[in-house]
Amino acid sequence: MSAEVKVWDPLVRIGHWTLVAAFAIAWLTAEELDRVHEWAGYVVLGYVAVRLAWGFVGGRHARFADFVRGPGVVLGYLVDTARLRARRHLGHNPAGGAMILALLAGLAITGLTGFAMTTDAFWGVEWVEEVHEGAAEATLVLVVLHVLGVLVASLEHGENLVRAMVTGRKRALESSPEPATAAAERPATST
Repeated sequence: MSAEVKVWDPLVRIGHWTLVAAFAIAWLTAEELDRVHEWAGYVVLGYVAVRLAWGFVGGRHARFADFVRGPGVVLGYLVDTARLRARRHLGHNPAGGAMILALLAGLAITGLTGFAMTTDAFWGVEWVEEVHEGAAEATLVLVVLHVLGVLVASLEHGENLVRAMVTGRKRALESSPEPATAAAERPATST
């Protein structure tokens, strides 16, 4: 068995599972338990803010620079995944990076519009409620796609990514030469 290495720090892992719980609670309590729904939304917004900051100052695999790639690289990765020949990544793969950004955006829009609906300025404003509900539904679709992506990547690469998000550890990369396409996935460095 290959050695395991630490990939995701506690803030990323605990935050991930906190988001899972808080979004599920908010979804399940919508229009039923207003206080619980609102507090779950505040937890989501709080962690989104922390995660955005952590994306710039956190550890290597928590930083956006480690996993955010351009649309061409993401599309290429998805094509390779469909062909079951996608390169394994120690941190998030390019599709996972795009999904993280999409989920953070969806959660932020949902949470901010939810908060806005509690203020005097936006209380009862129909378009705010429609954006809130639409963003929540779109985020739920993203969650389903995220779970499917995790399952596909776990099967394709023979590793349990759910376990990795609990323990923070993954199987080390084989010590083989870096593929030529990997250079295209690295962000450009400024001088």
